[in-house]
Amino acid sequence: MTDSVRAFLRNVATGIKDSILGIGTISKLDARIQQKREEQRRRRASRALAQRRAQSEERKPDNDPKVASRIFQCCAWNGGVFWLSLFLFYRVFIPLLQALTAKIIGDPFLHGSVWSWLEFILTSVFSALWVLPLFVLSKIVNAIWFQDIADLAFEVSGCKAQPFPSVSKIIADMLFNLLLQALFLIQGMIVSLFPIDAIGQMVSLLHMSLLYSLYCFEYRWFNHGIEMHQRLSNIERNWPYYFGFGLPMALLTALPSSYIISGCLFSILFPLFIISANEAKTPTKLYHFQLRLFSLVVLISNKLFHKTVHLQSSLTTSTSSERLLSPHTSPSRQRLLPTQ
Repeated sequence: MTDSVRAFLRNVATGIKDSILGIGTISKLDARIQQKREEQRRRRASRALAQRRAQSEERKPDNDPKVASRIFQCCAWNGGVFWLSLFLFYRVFIPLLQALTAKIIGDPFLHGSVWSWLEFILTSVFSALWVLPLFVLSKIVNAIWFQDIADLAFEVSGCKAQPFPSVSKIIADMLFNLLLQALFLIQGMIVSLFPIDAIGQMVSLLHMSLLYSLYCFEYRWFNHGIEMHQRLSNIERNWPYYFGFGLPMALLTALPSSYIISGCLFSILFPLFIISANEAKTPTKLYHFQLRLFSLVVLISNKLFHKTVHLQSSLTTSTSSERLLSPHTSPSRQRLLPTQ
């Protein structure tokens, strides 16, 4: 029992250390990427047939995205544009307008009724015309930037990306992944409603920490060609480490009461933890017991996913069989038949 507790605390502490200290490698990452590319250019330049190509490449300016610039863009977009606009509207514009209308109207009772309607209309218009479109756009832009950051970080490792066997398998993996993560998020919300609040919040925090670790390590595992079931198995077998790794981000994103602000904070922090996940030295020794928190959502995801695929394939099969076995001649064919 004592050994299990000691191993648990050690793995949690290692996960927290890797998630935080890995961020410090960002300053050196671009230099390492540039050095690696220079070595590749020299190898190509050493070949006689590639001499001219290498010289032309060296003349071209290096316009490839850099890790530091991509992270700055994420922070500027999510913090400087999105978060700042919310702060200015709710903390500056609304209070100033409320004070101004109170001075103009004068009567506190009349101002209260007028302001309740005015505030509702302004916040609704702001949410519909600014917050919602910007939130959707942020999701798309962040997904592109996150992938760039993950690819650049993986390039430094010196490993070659292992492609999936087919495009259909990549699409199936992504769809199954999205469904499973959504169900696991719902599971974490449900357990937070446990009657004993402290236990519910702790178990919910465990869920969010493991989910954030899955988010962060997913890019690295995908480039290594590791499929979804193996990713989940990695987390469940060494769950104390991954709990510790995702814990800082889970705690920080839980602080804001607004879901939108929490999403902004997540988008600012997430690129940093992608770098940490790529630099992390995950434990090779398995923990004493496996925590199968993903088992229920995997079961539900398999049922839903396979049922959807089976329904789609059966519809396709029935449609094709109807075309083959239809006793009716098509109108175009009827026109081609000779008259008796």
